[in-house]
Amino acid sequence: MSVVEQYARAHILTDADLPDEDGGAIPVVLRYDPDHDPRSVCVGLPGRGRSPVAREWRFPRDLLERGLRAPTGSGEVRVWPCGRVQAVVEFHSPQGCSVVQFETKALIRFLRRTYAAAAEPVPH
Repeated sequence: MSVVEQYARAHILTDADLPDEDGGAIPVVLRYDPDHDPRSVCVGLPGRGRSPVAREWRFPRDLLERGLRAPTGSGEVRVWPCGRVQAVVEFHSPQGCSVVQFETKALIRFLRRTYAAAAEPVPH
């Protein structure tokens, strides 16, 4: 099985996390490694400002999928649809909360690629 890595543009909605350039749009890495953990996906946010270190969040793949249809959450991560074409992912840590808005199409494309990589049928 192979690793799936997809780059996407997203918008940070949390005031404290807004980057200075590009109106809040940030590059995000979506990653899935079925050999490491076939039930989880990883979202990598770039570091900004005084903290250039990227932050990675690992959470259940099905949480991302369910969150595209209805609000859901588990522990540090919450996902919900935002209108017809966007979805919001909220990450909680001791340092605060980051709220990131994605185009739903990018997340669906990523999820389809993860199921293909794991040779699993795509749920309906």
